[in-house]
Amino acid sequence: MKSKIDLSEMENLYTALSDQTRLRLLNLMREDEICVCFFTEALGESQPKISRHLAYLRKADLVEARREGKWMHYRIKFPENPFAREILYDTLEWLKSQDEMEVEYENLVEACCSLNVPVTISKAPKPETIVESNKPVHEKEELETFLL
Repeated sequence: MKSKIDLSEMENLYTALSDQTRLRLLNLMREDEICVCFFTEALGESQPKISRHLAYLRKADLVEARREGKWMHYRIKFPENPFAREILYDTLEWLKSQDEMEVEYENLVEACCSLNVPVTISKAPKPETIVESNKPVHEKEELETFLL
């Protein structure tokens, strides 16, 4: 016997994924949690707009937030429902394959790791996967050797 379909859960998922700004935010979070300040730099959008869309994604239970001092970090939260989880995973893969989304992800890397970071985000905690991917190979090897 099939389980009861929760149409409101489906509606929340599809509504959350039906907005370009929210898709752009999910694209930037595909590898790691991100501080709100980096979203504004990478997307060139205002902080209130970014926060509004992040709140919508939280309401849809697609992202979760964590506070670190004055910084708010967001990361993707995959749904428990296997169908919803697959839809989100496929959406992220589709986003990743788009040239425009890759450019925005590169903007995120630039905002996180540039020497000329704006003062407003200069002390913000950087996403680990981005920082790690931008280290020269010898630094990564030294760190791995040290940790052994």
